[in-house]
Amino acid sequence: MRASTRASVRPSRGFQHQALLYSGESGFVAGTIDFIRSGIAAGEPVLVAVAAPKIDLLRRRLADKADRVQWTNMTGIGANPARIIPLWSQFLERHGGRGPLRGIGEPIWRERAAAELIESQHHEALLNLAFATGAELTLLCPYNIAALAPQVIDEARRSHPVLVSRSGQRPSADYRGLEAAAATVTRPLPQAPAAAPEIVLDGLAPLMLRGFILDLAYRVGLGESQREDLLLAVIAVAHGLADRHSTLRIWEVDGAVVCEIRSQSPIYDPLAGREWPPSDRKSHRGLWVANQLCNLVQLRRFDSDTVVRLHMAA
Repeated sequence: MRASTRASVRPSRGFQHQALLYSGESGFVAGTIDFIRSGIAAGEPVLVAVAAPKIDLLRRRLADKADRVQWTNMTGIGANPARIIPLWSQFLERHGGRGPLRGIGEPIWRERAAAELIESQHHEALLNLAFATGAELTLLCPYNIAALAPQVIDEARRSHPVLVSRSGQRPSADYRGLEAAAATVTRPLPQAPAAAPEIVLDGLAPLMLRGFILDLAYRVGLGESQREDLLLAVIAVAHGLADRHSTLRIWEVDGAVVCEIRSQSPIYDPLAGREWPPSDRKSHRGLWVANQLCNLVQLRRFDSDTVVRLHMAA
């Protein structure tokens, strides 16, 4: 589905996307524990996806009710932010596809690298598209105002229709709506290094492609399984975006290998690679595979070019 079509759909009343603005450990517990308890009391399935130490905090407070909650370590599943929407989709599917259900997800923390932070912010905006219709899901997203930069909190206000704090709930006056969420694929990327080597993918022999990628991957320090996963991800994306003008560039940044595939094959859906791909969308299937294998995947659409960057860290 094209982004313009998705953006024309108004969010259903069933999906409630809230940002919890808290301060420190005690503020996190105070802001989430009653939300969980209310869900349990109402018989609603509850899934909590936060860092492991916070799971331990909440389990201790819930005591014998902790086993009535589903728990997921966000620093694992959410290391690549594109894997988080599938987490919530699967949660819905396990419970009949509708609800009512409750979730807590904290995809942004202070230690996030710059590229991860941007993609996590895109994820937060794209949630409003992904569940715009049909899902009776209340999703609370905690933000630690004592640890995160002010501009990160400002972006949370723009991507969440509802804000929650010690003083209660209120609509976010800064919420930008679905049109802004759909525009995440047009946001700029840092320039690739001028010296990054580039090859044309059309007609390239598999052994040449393998050597082009694995030489740098080996020198950067990627393990064998990481090297093979990166190669498979590049092949999957390149196959999905195949055209005579597709190119591949590769470089190293901060101990990670970055592979950039540039193609004139269009991808209009900003949720491509974050939802189970339709059988007739090869490009979506390639992105889905890459998101399962790579530390980070960045999808952009610039004029006539589709750009996909795959990150694999040592």
